[in-house]
Amino acid sequence: MNAGDTCCTPVPATATTAAAATRLPLAGLLALACAGFVTILTEALPAGLLPQMAAGLGVRPALVGQLVTVYALGSLLAAIPLVVATRSWRRRRLLLAAIAGFLVANTVTALSAHYPLTLLARFVAGISAGLLWALLAGYASRLVAPALQGRAIAVAMVGTPLALSLGIPAGTLLGQHLGWRWTFGAMSLLSLGLLAWARIVLPDFPGTRGRDALRLREVFGLPGIAQVLTVMLLYVLAHNALYTYIVPVLALAGPDMAVERYLLLFGVMSLAGIWIVGTLIDRGIRRLLLASIAGFLLATAIMALSPRQPTVLAVATGLWGLAFGGVATLFQTALARRAGAAADLAQSMLVTGWNLAIAGGGLLGGMLLDHLGAHALVLAVLPLLLVSGALAAPRRGWA
Repeated sequence: MNAGDTCCTPVPATATTAAAATRLPLAGLLALACAGFVTILTEALPAGLLPQMAAGLGVRPALVGQLVTVYALGSLLAAIPLVVATRSWRRRRLLLAAIAGFLVANTVTALSAHYPLTLLARFVAGISAGLLWALLAGYASRLVAPALQGRAIAVAMVGTPLALSLGIPAGTLLGQHLGWRWTFGAMSLLSLGLLAWARIVLPDFPGTRGRDALRLREVFGLPGIAQVLTVMLLYVLAHNALYTYIVPVLALAGPDMAVERYLLLFGVMSLAGIWIVGTLIDRGIRRLLLASIAGFLLATAIMALSPRQPTVLAVATGLWGLAFGGVATLFQTALARRAGAAADLAQSMLVTGWNLAIAGGGLLGGMLLDHLGAHALVLAVLPLLLVSGALAAPRRGWA
């Protein structure tokens, strides 16, 4: 297999799978969605349980915040090397290993009384997350015929907005009433159940061996891959610069803003966004992506023009959530279709770039907030989205 053969070839399924897949295999896709749910919830829970974890571990709240940072660092460092090293592994075995990583990490977190050990457990969880995100889109694609790949990936990704809108508030509430250790213990039990579920409902697929396996540089050079990754980097950088500091942005409208209501609105509208993308994705990725960028751009412009009106900010937040909800599915599907049999490696690049954008968004937003204020931060997002839209406009890359 050479680069020319791969670039326009959909992710291959076995002949029997492709022939039989006249409808979505919901049991398998929902198992993948649950894996994404566990990933996001494991990542974000320390932020919602900051005071409790600080008291329990005997450290400052700022150090508990680093539990999120080291998680992202694990994903950033591990995604590409792990995917390259395990390309010959059978896919179900590898997916189960990633889920088992969450089981171990969350169990250690629940039981640990020592901050360094907890930090190490979070790093292991981040490594598992980097591997799992690299596998999800390719696995979902291989469960169905090519015509259903976009919708399959959308279902597999529904765990992300569910975790953001429902899982994190529920986990935070559980931690406040029963203790943060019980919350991470519950995550361990969920991971254990998911291991059994995935083992039962997911079919196995072979890895890629020998000369069939493209190298990293060859995958990056496939038509459209660099375009998709660049647009993703700018979009996610803009999103995280704004989302990370949404509290001071909303505070422009007054000190008593109910931030949790705006975040819930964002999460609910994200669910609507992923539903829309899942319904329409197989009719054209590029138009949906341009609509997402335009919606996010409009929401940001509304925030910039009326930063002191709570009702207007609610409209902007809802529009932003609607625009953002399905965007990960769009990027993952575009990469899966362009990379073909090298989809997992292409997805590992997306995971790495996504985590770079998270870190970069936090850094950029923090600098703007410290030096120019929250309103300037909102304004700074606009050019990032404009450039992202301009790079997304050419048809090349959006299969």
